Order: sequence, then C-alpha cells, then structure tokens
Amino acid sequence: MAISSMTGFARQSGTLPDGTGFVWELRSVNGRGLDLRLRLPPGLDPLEAPLREAVGVRFKRGNISATLSLKREEQRPRLTPDPVALEQAIQLVLAVAARIPGCPPPRAEAVLALPGVLRAEAADPAAGEEEARRAVLSRAFALALDDLAAARRGEGEKLAAILATLLDEIAALREVALGEAAAQPAAHRARLRAALAEMLEGERRVPEERLAAEVALLAQKSDVREELDRLGAHLAAARALLAEPGPVGRRLEFLTQEFGRESNTLGAKSASLGLTRVALDLKAALERLREQAANVE
Repeated sequence: MAISSMTGFARQSGTLPDGTGFVWELRSVNGRGLDLRLRLPPGLDPLEAPLREAVGVRFKRGNISATLSLKREEQRPRLTPDPVALEQAIQLVLAVAARIPGCPPPRAEAVLALPGVLRAEAADPAAGEEEARRAVLSRAFALALDDLAAARRGEGEKLAAILATLLDEIAALREVALGEAAAQPAAHRARLRAALAEMLEGERRVPEERLAAEVALLAQKSDVREELDRLGAHLAAARALLAEPGPVGRRLEFLTQEFGRESNTLGAKSASLGLTRVALDLKAALERLREQAANVE
C-alpha cells in the first residue's frame, strides 16, 4: 500500500563556507491542509519564498514546522591601528617624556594601549559568499524534505496495516448483518403473531393473507439490503484508495462519512436485537477507522 502519514521528523546539519554550523529541523503533524511555519535567523528572509515552494511541491497536507539554527564560533575581532589616533598618541607621549628628566623612551605596547589607538577591523564578506551560504542551506533543506517524506511514508506503511485490519473487521460485521437481515421477516411474523394472540386472546383469528400483508409492510420498512450493498461498495472503494499512489486522505475521510450514514440507517431500521448489536459494533469500528483516516496525507 502506498499511502503516507502526515506525521514525521527530519534533521539535517552542516557547515557554511564561513565556518558557521547550522541545523535544519522539520516536524510534521496532522492538518486539514498544508500549513508551513518557517523560522529563519535574521538576514535569511530571501530564502523563505523558494523554501515554501519546495514544500508545496513535495507535500499536500500536514502542519509542517521548519526551523533553522545557526551556531557561530566565537572569533576575536581583528585589531588595526587608527593612523591619526596613533600619530597623535606618539606625539603626545614623546612630548610628555621629553619634559620628564631621565624618563625612558615610551614603549610601543603602552602607546597601543591608549584609548582609541586600536580599533576592530570590519570583515568585508567575500564576493558571492551570501549566495554560497543560501545555496548550502537550500541543498540541506531539500535533503531534510527527502528525509521527512521517507519518515511519513514509513508511518504510512504502519497506518495502512491498521486501516486494512479495520476494513476487514467492518467487512466481517457486514457479513453478520446480512445474516441478521435475512432473518428479519421471520422475526416480524413471529412478533406480530405473538402480539395479535395477546390482544385477541383466542377470540378470533386474523386471516393469513392479512397477516402476510402486515409482515410484508414491516419487512419493507426495515429492509437493510440497500444499506448493506452500499456498505460493500464503500469497502471496495476504501481498499482501492489505500492501493492508490499519491495523497488520498481527503477522499478517505469523505468515505468514512458515507460509512457512518449507512451504519446509522442500519441501526435505525433494525428489527432484531442481533442486528442492533451488529450496528453498534459497526459504529465503533467506523469511529476507529475515522480516527486513523485523519492521519492519512
């Protein structure tokens, strides 16, 4: 079976050209449609549109959250002397030393330690470095999407087995219901005879023709063959959906609603305790089927 779940997790990590480490984390849960929550560090907003497009191509349903974390290594800034401030500091130190008899020549480290002499040099990014960063992050995101799709397919395999078991259970209950439904006319006749005998207390006898007509009328009102036939058709359609490639979750959820209508009508038309029990068991199985179908993409 080829269905996919909407539940999955994926993680991709790597290093950017400037040595910055990064981690992509993708999580997916159930959703009525496709909803992507993208969390990017400041400065990477241009990535958002292509990343959203990539998700839309790969998935059709599910609430997906994608988070990018960056870890920059601690780097000391490169220091460079300010030419003007350095010249002023040298002239000032030499002038002060000249006025002090026996003062040793000023040391270079003392001059450089004066405020404003040294400044942090701003690192100019290399040409194309930002494009290279985005390219690395986009490739890693694509790999994370592959892993997420694989995780969802793996969950889908488990889900397909559960759904198949539930459909088999529903099919078995349908067979029991067919047997119970076949016995309903006889049950109607016996119940009607008993009611008439109690009311008339042997005073007079109802003609068999009239009794047969009443039984036929009751049997027609409680005939569930049409509901059971449609239930069989829904079972075949559900099995076909599970074998169909691509997203089938919406159609499967709609089909579970149709299952529910037939089971409700079956219970309403029941004229025997046995068929009522089957209808209740069928509703319970259909509820489990509905809950599991909500996980299918």
